[in-house]
Amino acid sequence: MALLALLGLLVALEFTARHYGIQGPLTGQLHDLVFPPRSGTQTYGGLALTMVVLTWRQRFTALGAAVGLDLAYAALRWAAGIHPHHGHSAFGNGALWVMLGIAVLALTRRTGPDRVLLLKGAGLGLLMVVARKIGDTWLLITAKSRPMVLDEYVAVADHALGNPSWVVGRLVEATGAVGYNTLDIVYGQLAVAAVCVALYQMRNVVTERRFPRHHLVRTFLAIGAVGPAVYMVFPVVGPLFAYGTGTEHWAGIALWSPHMPPSAPWAVADLWPHTTVPLTAPHAVPFDGITPRNCMPSLHTAWATTIFVHSRKGPRAMRYAGTFWLVATLTATLGFGYHYGADLLAGVVFALTVEAALRTYDRAWDRQGLRLVAYGTTVFTALLLSYRFLPVELAEHRWLTAPLLLLATASVILAYVRTTTTWEPSPAPARHPEPQPELI
Repeated sequence: MALLALLGLLVALEFTARHYGIQGPLTGQLHDLVFPPRSGTQTYGGLALTMVVLTWRQRFTALGAAVGLDLAYAALRWAAGIHPHHGHSAFGNGALWVMLGIAVLALTRRTGPDRVLLLKGAGLGLLMVVARKIGDTWLLITAKSRPMVLDEYVAVADHALGNPSWVVGRLVEATGAVGYNTLDIVYGQLAVAAVCVALYQMRNVVTERRFPRHHLVRTFLAIGAVGPAVYMVFPVVGPLFAYGTGTEHWAGIALWSPHMPPSAPWAVADLWPHTTVPLTAPHAVPFDGITPRNCMPSLHTAWATTIFVHSRKGPRAMRYAGTFWLVATLTATLGFGYHYGADLLAGVVFALTVEAALRTYDRAWDRQGLRLVAYGTTVFTALLLSYRFLPVELAEHRWLTAPLLLLATASVILAYVRTTTTWEPSPAPARHPEPQPELI
């Protein structure tokens, strides 16, 4: 059923993308078999997930084959004078071919449980790669299908939280190129961090011959599949674009500046990050057909939250890394001007609600879990409705509304912690040897 649903989503997105004259996820994935992929790092991350079902000898063989294919591709491109376009990687084709090869091997040369395990491994890695294509297509569709954006509503509502994007944006500017590019690496490699946590969770798959009941990749993919649907309902481009000069703002210090047409002509005003938005009645404004409407909720915040949650059961180094990634991602989302503070609150609630829904499903729709999902959904909906219909009231009564917004988010966090704590197995009581009678 999951595979059929995924196939249906891919086909639907492919037809929708073609309707708007853009590349769909299926044609994009076929393109990456030959041409430089968008993210070679993420493709090798998918291969790493696939290799959890292989023995160490098989892992080295698969990795060697992937690297060898990439070197062959690089040599052919060099000989033909072909260079990767801006935003594309010089590697990654080999990893994609190896994952497909493992799937073919499972279907043709394996039977029984071995075939199922290999197919699950290959499917998991390919899902991680296909998810990127689905996300890219979703973002382009939001830009083409939603000509009006609601940034003014969120910007006014953000007055209640103290305009955190403006505050953190000035701090990131003060750190210069070092601070910006360090955060940019963390922000851009969020999927790699997720793969590292997932590999720890799946470290025993090859010996136990089964996957864990719940793992990070499930939540990561679910957030990526459901989140863009909210973009269609609440299209927002972010303060950097609506109230700034777009990616040109960071072009002078960025090592990997994204290649996007100028968005400054569409901006409401050039205010970010030094001048806050005036407190006036908001309205929807037109924006270009290129910039994604991918702010509400902040999925980077949602993904970083799930990484933090799933890293809690790892070793100390992983717990520290999960905390660092969460803090750095929140700093980057605000400091780069990609999101408003209101987006982050919605992202945290959204992440915990999706995580709770998946865990509740695993527990046969546990009643306590259903209450948690219903509560998270209610709070998430209430946040979006308040941003849309009560932004001025939120801003004018900030001393009341700011604590309410923060308490609503904190209540979902507390409910999640309390509910999932009861789901954890109780530690087995320590056995004490019974005293033996002494011999006289």
